[in-house]
Amino acid sequence: MAGLRLDGAGQAKMKTLDDAVNALLRVNGLVEQYALQIKNNQPGSTFLSNIKRQLPALSEMLKAQFGMISDQIMATSLSSSRGASEQMRVRALREGVAQIKTALEIAIAMVKDKHSLDDEKERK
Repeated sequence: MAGLRLDGAGQAKMKTLDDAVNALLRVNGLVEQYALQIKNNQPGSTFLSNIKRQLPALSEMLKAQFGMISDQIMATSLSSSRGASEQMRVRALREGVAQIKTALEIAIAMVKDKHSLDDEKERK
C-alpha cells in the first residue's frame, strides 16, 4: 500500500489546505501570545496588529477554492476589530481560530474522500 493518492485537483487543494493550516497555526500562536499579554495587563497591540495582518492573507489564500472558509476567516477578523473589551476580543479570536481549524480539518477529509485515486476505481 503506497498511501493516499490524489488526482491533480486534489493535490492542488491539499497544497492550499496545508499552507492554510500552517498559517492558522501561526495565527493561533499570535492569539495565545496576545491573550497572555492581556492577562498580564500589558499592551498587546503589536500582537493584535499582526493578527489583523495575517487573517486577511489567510483568507485570500483560500478564497478561490474554499470560499466559505475564507468568509469565516474574515468574520473572525471583523469580530476582532469590534469595539469590545480586550477579554471579549480574546474570546472571539480563540473561538474563531477553533472554528477555522475545524473547517479546515473537514475540508481536508472531504478532499481526501472526493479526490482519492483507487486502483479499483481506475479499473472500472
